[in-house]
Amino acid sequence: MRTQVAIIGAGPSGLLLGQLLQRAGIDNVIVERHSAEHVLGRIRAGVLEQVTVDVLDAAGVGQRMHAEGLVHEGFDLLFQGQRHRIDLKHLTGGKTVLVYGQTEVTRDLMAARRASGLRTIYEAADVAIHDFDGPQPCVTYTQDGQSHRLQADYIAGCDGFHGVCRASVPRSAITEYEKVYPFGWLGLLSDTPPVHHELIYVNSPRGFALCSMRSRTRSRYYLQVPLSHTVEQWSDQAFWDELRRRLDPAAADTLVTGPALEKSIAPLRSFVSEPMRFGRLLLAGDAAHIVPPTGAKGLNLAASDVRFLADALIEHYHERSDAGLNAYSQRCLQRIWRAERFSWWFTHLMHRFPQQDAIAEKLQEAELDYLVHSEAGARTLAENYVGLPLDFGAPRGQAAPPAPAAALLAR
Repeated sequence: MRTQVAIIGAGPSGLLLGQLLQRAGIDNVIVERHSAEHVLGRIRAGVLEQVTVDVLDAAGVGQRMHAEGLVHEGFDLLFQGQRHRIDLKHLTGGKTVLVYGQTEVTRDLMAARRASGLRTIYEAADVAIHDFDGPQPCVTYTQDGQSHRLQADYIAGCDGFHGVCRASVPRSAITEYEKVYPFGWLGLLSDTPPVHHELIYVNSPRGFALCSMRSRTRSRYYLQVPLSHTVEQWSDQAFWDELRRRLDPAAADTLVTGPALEKSIAPLRSFVSEPMRFGRLLLAGDAAHIVPPTGAKGLNLAASDVRFLADALIEHYHERSDAGLNAYSQRCLQRIWRAERFSWWFTHLMHRFPQQDAIAEKLQEAELDYLVHSEAGARTLAENYVGLPLDFGAPRGQAAPPAPAAALLAR
């Protein structure tokens, strides 16, 4: 079997790339080691920046997102028992975010791919990539006991942090940067109305908490917990009781509780691997970087990677130019490190760290107080939260990168 682009991983990164390429007339096959049901079962973030909304629209999958997504014009910071609103729309000149779950993004992309008739190979075992440093890379896998070989011009590694693509790169060719945080997020999903119409980020003496949502009737809540804790230690009642202790009285009194639909603990890490291109292998999304979920940058960074990669491949096939491919890694990493810095800063600002002393707590409180009383400070937080533009930091007068081959995608 042969294709132009072999995409490893059928999460939102791989599916989005496949959809953009398909709309530009570029053949692609996706290879995924799990079942479609398993991929859809992953519970992830749901705060979308405008850049992400735009690329989903360009992929032709934005209709349900716009119909069901919740536009948020701000969020609350809760510290010292009081809430303070960060007015995103006012502080950024009209920018907002859209709350729409990653599971729903994935569902929309899967439906679009089925409608396009392109092939997705689920439950592929023993996936391996070969010869990506030469002109004829390929992917091998087994399915139903049979061995298969997929020849391609390029391989897109969209298979996540634990995937095969980054692991296949010689260690001498890659540099990895990592920080593992000494706590995790215990998340609970419930069919209950959100405690507030916007998100609440909580800095509490008992630890961080986040009140989020997937819809007006489905809520997602998080508690900072030690890495030594397990889900089994936390009954639903224990979770709700602890969340109330970390909220302000008004929120605690209005919190609606219910049985957990899903409960899990996610570790937090900052991770970046450089570069993101190795011959004809190009990494995107979690295969190349991880951010702490504080600030909701993971899916948004993946979408901007895919945007740059789709542009580069479309330019290669339609304009016979490799300028975009040659610049791909540098272009992505500039944006990635800015998001890593913001997520690291916001994580340190909102969480309580082991052995955190009294002066560290006072400094946290002073910085939070500055943010909510200084328009300049609040604007810095807001502009990073809604997402920096793709051309942020470009030399004055330099145009932004083109939209994903807009003329081709509009056909």
